[in-house]
Amino acid sequence: MTAELVRGQNHTLPQTRLEIRVSAGSPVVAGATLGDENGTVRGVEWIAHPGAHRLPGLEVSRQAAAGHRLAVDLEALPDEVHRVTVLLALPTGVGGPTRFGATAAPFVAVTGLDGTEIATFTLTGLDAESAVSALELYRRQGAWKVRAVGQGYAAGLAEMLADQGLAGAAELAASIQEAVARSLARSVAPPPPRTPEGDRVRHASGPSDPHPETAPQPQPTAHPPTAHQPTAPQPQVPAHPSAVPQPAAPAHPPTGTGPGTPTASAAPTAGGPINYAHPRRQHAAPPPPPPAAPPAEPGQAPQPVAGDATGWSMDERLYNQIWGMFEDLARAAAAYRSAVDFAESRMGQELDRSLSDPRNRIGGTGDRAREEARAKRDELIARAREVLDRDLAQLAAEAAVVEPALSAAYAGWDNPVWHAHRIPMELPMALRIGDLHLPERTDLRIPLLVRLPLERGIWVDSGRTASEAAALMDTDRLRRLAMETAVLHAARLLAVYPPGEFSVHVIDPAGSAAGSLAPLVDAGVLAGPPAAGPGGVASVLAHLTRRVDLVQMAVRAGAADALPPDLDTGEQLLVVNDFPHGFDDRAVTQLRYLADEGPSVGVHLLMVADREDASAYGPVLDPLWRSLLRITPVADNHLADPWVGHAWTYEPPATPPGSRVLEQVLAAVTAARRAAGH
Repeated sequence: MTAELVRGQNHTLPQTRLEIRVSAGSPVVAGATLGDENGTVRGVEWIAHPGAHRLPGLEVSRQAAAGHRLAVDLEALPDEVHRVTVLLALPTGVGGPTRFGATAAPFVAVTGLDGTEIATFTLTGLDAESAVSALELYRRQGAWKVRAVGQGYAAGLAEMLADQGLAGAAELAASIQEAVARSLARSVAPPPPRTPEGDRVRHASGPSDPHPETAPQPQPTAHPPTAHQPTAPQPQVPAHPSAVPQPAAPAHPPTGTGPGTPTASAAPTAGGPINYAHPRRQHAAPPPPPPAAPPAEPGQAPQPVAGDATGWSMDERLYNQIWGMFEDLARAAAAYRSAVDFAESRMGQELDRSLSDPRNRIGGTGDRAREEARAKRDELIARAREVLDRDLAQLAAEAAVVEPALSAAYAGWDNPVWHAHRIPMELPMALRIGDLHLPERTDLRIPLLVRLPLERGIWVDSGRTASEAAALMDTDRLRRLAMETAVLHAARLLAVYPPGEFSVHVIDPAGSAAGSLAPLVDAGVLAGPPAAGPGGVASVLAHLTRRVDLVQMAVRAGAADALPPDLDTGEQLLVVNDFPHGFDDRAVTQLRYLADEGPSVGVHLLMVADREDASAYGPVLDPLWRSLLRITPVADNHLADPWVGHAWTYEPPATPPGSRVLEQVLAAVTAARRAAGH
């Protein structure tokens, strides 16, 4: 049965040797890009287009035409390829349409080699766009899927290629259009029968040609769009105060890192600059993931496996797997919402057409029309919900496998791994700062991970205007809860850094957070007593500002050995409570300086503040708020994902009621420091 996709929806591919057929109302240029696990196109050699129409496992047409066949052999793609994106663009300088809104909606079908349709997608809703990402074939849990994308670009091929991370996108786009203008036309042959050794072996020793010239040349087959395939416009990213931090590129094996090797926050070596980059952030391609478990029965999806994403370590594989789950949930919900919007819109259109005839307003004709329209709407929504429930069930099964396998840095406070936690000798890749979920299934939680070292500060919003839940709470209780949330974040950071490589400073001008800070103070893990009063605020800010200045100068001059011997070059966290109370103009300027310049040299902010309280400063503090990742001490749907812009509900971290896990973890930090002589 053919899957008729709507924008954002995905479908499992039952085979790996495919044809992608394109039918358009006017000649279009067809191409495809290869992407790594982050969707990034690493260079022009990862793009099949009319001027370079063949890649291992992929071939496209060399001319603009109203019909295309693209040949794909997913098993013959390089191991580091995780996505294949099919691109369509209008040719320039030929006198044809200059925007997709002026021509019939393109129709794309993924078929087997025998022509059997697997999935189809009609790209409706395009207007001023002259290029569009139509489909995406992507690898997930050892299996390949197809996703309907339909992302258009008004600036054409150059903008589309640049959006996929390609350097020199404008130059390549111009060369593609030039190749089309030269009319280097040739139809695409289907993939040849696979030899026993396979294309993967051939391209390991050099580029191969998966489609020899002697293969038969089929003619394109047009597929007219069907009337029931239009979709609602793609959701746009809402104007949320914060966006979820996007995943960074994966790492490759660390060179020279280990228990005896200085990490990013270790003391500087004589004569060399201080390196504050993550010690495992490298750029080579990681090895492929371990094979997924075989399906229980033929035709079933592969059983989920913890750590089945790419990466050099289990830490990195789990990190990439969690981001893959995050993206899949975002796009599955987007497809369902788009289908619901389409069903409602079509019902309204059918009712309008039926009731516009005065004869249908009398008797039972109008009632029958309304019943039929509602029945069609309900059927479409039920089908979309069935697909969503299938995808959610797969993700829930994966989450049930992944969550118990997480290390302490990725685990929630209720995970038993914390009770046996030992302070690590190496910094993990990321840290969990809460959970995210959508209303379609609130019990399916995705860990919110941020990379380490922190690349931006964190702001725990203690204001009652932060959310509807916050507006119902007492002000004092909300501020206490915000500070307790900050303490939990500080404790997690202390627990995942090697001993002596992370220090925590606290500014509490009025001393109002003494109760919340008690676990940190009692464990003796702070760099000094919480600073109170104007003098304490000035002293801590001056100390950290001086550290940022000195380290920046040392890095720029390549004179790390000139740093004062008493300067702590480890990572520093400044926890600020109840800002801006106790801050004068100079202190505010210093805090903004730390927010801007501190992260690059290992000084980070964790602020507990109500933005309304700082309104007296006017817009001067707006850059400060924008530079921080805003989270809340109570559940709130203010975070947006980087793919479709859903409003995700953020759940802050919390220890189980009656648990002493926080005290146990801080005691382990203290013991590790003593053992290391700090």
